[in-house]
Amino acid sequence: MRQEEKRNRVEKAVRSFYEEKAVAPHLVESVLYSIQAGGKRLRPLLLLELLEAFGLELTEAHFQVAGALEMIHTGSLIHDDLPAMDNDDYRRGQLTNHKKFGEALAILAGDALFLDPFGMIVASALPDAVKVSLILELSDASGSRGMVAGQVLDMEGEHKQLTLAELQTIHANKTGRLLAYPFIAAGLILELQADIGQLLEKIGKKLGLAFQVRDDILDLVADFEALGKTPQKDLVAEKSTYPALLGLEESKALLTSELDACEDLLDQITVACDFDPQAIKNLIEGLRIDG
Repeated sequence: MRQEEKRNRVEKAVRSFYEEKAVAPHLVESVLYSIQAGGKRLRPLLLLELLEAFGLELTEAHFQVAGALEMIHTGSLIHDDLPAMDNDDYRRGQLTNHKKFGEALAILAGDALFLDPFGMIVASALPDAVKVSLILELSDASGSRGMVAGQVLDMEGEHKQLTLAELQTIHANKTGRLLAYPFIAAGLILELQADIGQLLEKIGKKLGLAFQVRDDILDLVADFEALGKTPQKDLVAEKSTYPALLGLEESKALLTSELDACEDLLDQITVACDFDPQAIKNLIEGLRIDG
């Protein structure tokens, strides 16, 4: 299945969830405004490509799990853009949710996108034990032990000179946990052996680090058209970033090293079992600065 079709199926799964029982139509409008704003859909694509790489035929349940992940990611973007946090006017090339619908509805849209994914996973046609594990891991990656904790640490780190270890702790949670989730979720859905699952999780963590390094680099060197949001926000907020701590060239070298390591680990899985890594490697290649 082509990636564009996967993206469309993920969006359709989310849209169907909200349109099936629209209690508050304006809330649904606000939610879908941000869901349908585009984006690479990297997280859901990673999950779906991994499942296919192990030879699994995709079903609606898999698109629901992928959609649940995208919902939480999108909710985090809505909240991240609010005046109390990053205070941005644009996301994915269009007005941020609070600029379009007002702060109150944007907050509630983000709330919905944090809570509804768990119901969508429960409604999927997967074994109950798998659903429980998927929900546990997604909650852990998203909440006070993962993404939300990372966001708090990130805000607390503004106007401070952080160490590299402190910066990595922030981003391992704020960004890395949701990027590692597709790899963990694939292992759970496929019920893989523990050693393969551990390799997948290691790839996810390295990819999370690489993604944040890349984001820090692009915030410094890319323009609005490339980012779809206001550039150089980190400089204005006086945040510690990888280019600030390591320099631009060393940051680029770190990005390359982490992406190379991800591809090497994928090759290790091909030796251990029937696995075609090419589609995942293509996604990884797209994260290189010249990708």
